[in-house]
Amino acid sequence: MATDEARAETVSGRQGRVTITDIARRAGVSVPTVSRVVNGRSDVSPGTRARVEELLRRHGYRKRAAAPGRRAALIDLVFNDLDSPWAVEIIRGVEEVAHAAGVGTVVSAIHGRSGDARQWMRNLRARASDGVVVVTSALDPVLHQELRILGVPLVVVDPAGAPDLDVRIVGAANHSGGRAATEHLLALGHRRIGLIAGPPRLLCSRARRDGYRAALEDAGVAVDESLVVPGDFRHESGFAACATLLGLPEPPTAVFAASDQMALGAIEALRRRGLRVPQDMSVVGFDDLPEVRWSAPPLTTVRQPLADMGRQAARAVLRRTRGEPADPPRTELGTELIVRSSTAPPPPPVPATPSR
Repeated sequence: MATDEARAETVSGRQGRVTITDIARRAGVSVPTVSRVVNGRSDVSPGTRARVEELLRRHGYRKRAAAPGRRAALIDLVFNDLDSPWAVEIIRGVEEVAHAAGVGTVVSAIHGRSGDARQWMRNLRARASDGVVVVTSALDPVLHQELRILGVPLVVVDPAGAPDLDVRIVGAANHSGGRAATEHLLALGHRRIGLIAGPPRLLCSRARRDGYRAALEDAGVAVDESLVVPGDFRHESGFAACATLLGLPEPPTAVFAASDQMALGAIEALRRRGLRVPQDMSVVGFDDLPEVRWSAPPLTTVRQPLADMGRQAARAVLRRTRGEPADPPRTELGTELIVRSSTAPPPPPVPATPSR
């Protein structure tokens, strides 16, 4: 049976190749101790582990790849948070592919906190996962480096941006989705179209906003910046943003919300003002979460293939564990406009009251 030392016999560094013995000598520890750190063993003191891991990082360590054809047993699926309905859709896609392959799935949330990320990394070492699917808008470089140290295949599912790192990414066509939503409203005759945008730091938010702008410009409609209100993809921000739009001297006749949750928040804001959807204002969302077909009225939205993104990511991780040829660095899945009952032509203008 192969020992830990055999499984971790060399280190690849920026200055050439050094051995585990070299790392052990520089760290002032034994070769078995370095090997235990590399293989995620728990019987190493925190101070020693930190010292060895720093040396491994400095030399760009990569564990030797698994033998081609080896069957994976477990993959990790990691989110920043699990409180969004689209997380369930991604889990469904990953789990479907993993289950069909006889592979277990571990779902974790690190909440954007470094302490939670470190705890997750310790757990990953302990359970010896074969691959990782991360759902995040900003992949922590330290986390990425740790996974490289462990030699664990990594794929990022990217509904909220593109990490500036050399990783395999599965995403969606956000720009064309934003354009399709806006073109639908333009085709109905709307010209004052509000946008409840996502957080501007996220690439997906900027892409949806740019699609909105491109559709307006192509139709010869000037972009009115007062009609663009930021949100954070959640119900509450959609409610607040819609209230802001309704407070304008000339409110829009339609709203494109960059997430379904914000669209539902906007519909609630309209309802509380005594306004009807779509008779008084049309609303379009983005995601096509299962709940929106049951909203009142059923929501017109842009379908983001969340479950398919999860499936693609799981397949990519499993291919890498089997040593199969590498996938393209980024896969962008198409979006689709789903027309339901929340959109209609704009209401007729209210006649001006004659002055006396």
